[in-house]
Amino acid sequence: MTSLICTLQDHRDDVNWCAFSGKLFASCSGDKTLRVYNTRDFSELPFSPLSGHGYGVHCCCFSACGQFLASCSTDATTMVWSMDTGEIEAVLEHPGRSPVRICALSPDSSHLVSGASDGTLAVWDFPSKQLRRTGAVNDTTMVACSFSPCSQVFMTGSSYGDLRLWDLDMNQLHAEKNAHDLGVTCCTFAPKIHSGGQVVQFRLASCGQDSLLKIWAINKFSSGGYKMQLLHTLTGQSAPVLSCAYSSDGQLLVSGSVDKTITIYDAKNAVLLYTLNQHDRYVTACCFSPTSPLIATGSMDKTVNIWRVEDGCSDRERTSAGQSRLLVSDWSEGDVSAWLVEEGLEGLVDKFRANNIDGTEMLSLTKETLASELHIESVGLRSKLLRKVEELKSDSVCSGIPDEFLCPITRELMREPVIAADGYSYERDAINSWINTKNRSSPMTNLPLLTTLLTPNHTLKMAIGRWKTSH
Repeated sequence: MTSLICTLQDHRDDVNWCAFSGKLFASCSGDKTLRVYNTRDFSELPFSPLSGHGYGVHCCCFSACGQFLASCSTDATTMVWSMDTGEIEAVLEHPGRSPVRICALSPDSSHLVSGASDGTLAVWDFPSKQLRRTGAVNDTTMVACSFSPCSQVFMTGSSYGDLRLWDLDMNQLHAEKNAHDLGVTCCTFAPKIHSGGQVVQFRLASCGQDSLLKIWAINKFSSGGYKMQLLHTLTGQSAPVLSCAYSSDGQLLVSGSVDKTITIYDAKNAVLLYTLNQHDRYVTACCFSPTSPLIATGSMDKTVNIWRVEDGCSDRERTSAGQSRLLVSDWSEGDVSAWLVEEGLEGLVDKFRANNIDGTEMLSLTKETLASELHIESVGLRSKLLRKVEELKSDSVCSGIPDEFLCPITRELMREPVIAADGYSYERDAINSWINTKNRSSPMTNLPLLTTLLTPNHTLKMAIGRWKTSH
């Protein structure tokens, strides 16, 4: 189920792009401005709109922690804005002074790529704002760019219709020519990485003037080679598809079209779930919030619509105590008793109450303590209880919590989330332990971590705190 929450009507020209961070939302427009909102109530920030570009703004994107916003324009620049003050932090002049049509920040905020109307690409070191590499594809316009979740490669799409994979040194790793007839309009990597054996696999969605949305598998082999394979072709829209975006867990895929519709797909199974009709003109932009079940869509009707997508979880996947299974450590003694009854262990309720067993205590139970302290004599009953407790620890599906609130290593709700060099957020203790024992490899990609530096993810920590308070 999808419902329209609000409509933002502040731009005076076409909305060209939109982006979420953990707590902010930004949109940019042909009216030369960017507008920034608080995602709590979608009130506009005091320093919004951001004015500095001389011509229309084509694209915008947040840094990993939401501290900075990058934007690019026909004025041949990419600007970096502070989200604390709204001030311009840097102006990156594109080589050749051609209109910049697309910009993308790596998930680890180490690099920024800008692509221009003359087919040139620039790779910038984002912390220093210095130009690192340039490249070009002749006789085309760069209109799409997306970094892989490991931040080591990026995909570009052009008006010629090709998709090209590059490394940070501007070496072309793969070219998929004629990916979209008449031209690519947008491409986006899925946030998850699939690895097994000698292959690491990424998923990519792309859309184009051919009215198609495509899902690709990109395989990286241990030899260093790449292979790109078309998995699905989605035909849910009847006119050119201008934008597409994955949800933060990679389960959903949204797209916007010239036919004025927004489509939402089950990305894994390539099944159309919803078609939304609220915009009066072309839908030019779409994005998911990383921390809540929200979608934003922008249009040539000068508006941005904010939608809420229900998580689709069934009641059987929640505990009768009304507590997320991922927050067992926060359960009261009463919550534990209710859970025991639900799991058919009501015979243990009195023992647990007599020993004041709350969620934290229950998670620390062992066979020895069950026998010696709680005096549970039945071996089968002890084993059943411990098996159910282990299920609680590992059960992370459909809890109503965005998946990024969970540490990928422990699968538990994070308390001190930090961003590692692979662009993923982890519980600090868990990733430190991993680095110390796994030879500096990424838990998500198995690729070497370029640095062991960990950056506190304050935005994610605040989002988790708000979620815990509301639940």
